Amino acid sequence: MSDKTENQDNRFYPLPCMFTLASLFCGFYAIISAINSEFKTAAIAILVASIFDALDGRVARMTHSTSKFGAELDSLCDMVSFGVSPAVLAFLWALHPYGRYGWLAAFLYAAMTSLRLARFNSQDIGSESKNFVGLPCPAAAAMISASVLFCHFLGIKGEVKHISLLLLVYILSYLMVSTHTYFSFKEMPTFAFKPFQLLIALLLVFVLVAAEPQIMIFALFLIYLASGPVYGLVRKLKSSKKLALPLKKKEP
Repeated sequence: MSDKTENQDNRFYPLPCMFTLASLFCGFYAIISAINSEFKTAAIAILVASIFDALDGRVARMTHSTSKFGAELDSLCDMVSFGVSPAVLAFLWALHPYGRYGWLAAFLYAAMTSLRLARFNSQDIGSESKNFVGLPCPAAAAMISASVLFCHFLGIKGEVKHISLLLLVYILSYLMVSTHTYFSFKEMPTFAFKPFQLLIALLLVFVLVAAEPQIMIFALFLIYLASGPVYGLVRKLKSSKKLALPLKKKEP
């Protein structure tokens, strides 16, 4: 019985693997585009890779075709699409003028991506949560891509030199291996809003993204980037208030 279960876990399912390989193709194409100084094309390719990465797991669950083989393939492809590819893009686009500090920042980003994936893969399946521990590497890669598109919107084309972009790479590297909690969107959150109000809000966001995609994509990923530390700070403040309440009751 155990041999049969193991064989099912290692089974190859073509459909979800095709989505995973499509993500790998986009990541590799982004590297080629970055080498050719086509930074906007590389940024778009990474964003498309993140879409395929989000679809492969959902397709596997919908078709009941999840397997250990697919999970390992997904991690290997993620390392290229969301580790090496954004690191190369960031270095050739903004980090190259900083010399040693620049390529060390790019290497640190790739290294933290590998550690992020290794930690995620080593987590206990039974302790699966709605949320991510640490910034997901597709979101970190998308933040770099969104920065490229936002600078392109501002009319800044070609290589860029600004200290904020160097700091951004270091911040993303830290957040990926941090213990900050990030919402995974695997399940819809429970809001106090009514379904109709939520629909209107989502429609408004869709219209804004469609109207100014380069601005809104950058803003949305920046908000998601900050949501982890902000959520942790709010939890600490709430816990400190709960601990302080009993002390106040004892005062005469």
